[in-house]
Amino acid sequence: MIHTDHLILRPWLDSDLDALTALNDDPAIYQWLAGPFTREMNAASIQRQQGFQAEHGFCYWAVVEKASGQLIGMAGLMPVTFDAGFLPAVEIGWRLSSAFQGKGYATEAAKAALAHGFGPAGLDEIVSFTVPHNKASRAVMERIGLRHEPAMDFDHPRLPEGHPLRRHVFYRVRRGATS
Repeated sequence: MIHTDHLILRPWLDSDLDALTALNDDPAIYQWLAGPFTREMNAASIQRQQGFQAEHGFCYWAVVEKASGQLIGMAGLMPVTFDAGFLPAVEIGWRLSSAFQGKGYATEAAKAALAHGFGPAGLDEIVSFTVPHNKASRAVMERIGLRHEPAMDFDHPRLPEGHPLRRHVFYRVRRGATS
């Protein structure tokens, strides 16, 4: 588990399925994810994250707000599993319930994940990407020290041509480049 001032980042439990399903059913969330996830997709996501945790020592952890004890999202690190010109790579990412956005929690969780990546996980670089108009995520990327590399922007191979979320902007940070 990783503790920050306001958050706990912890491995996923099977009992988190209802909270994850509610999170991924929020239109403010799934607008960036090509639609809502079914309960089965969320169960598979928990299993996948548990597998990444067991294999790599990191995943997109469950994010719990300390004050309320509520699971409010996910944040962490995950190996990129699709074919791209920047492989091999580990991505940093976050997703918070809309009720908890705008409180600085995404940045707080991302900083903790970045510190874990360059600390215990021993990574040399971490990447991130999103659609160009996801300004909130791009701002978090920049606040934690990632830099946009326009020459590396790409069309996401898991989305069909013409899909409005296919184009992605690419960010990267190397060990020692963050403050």
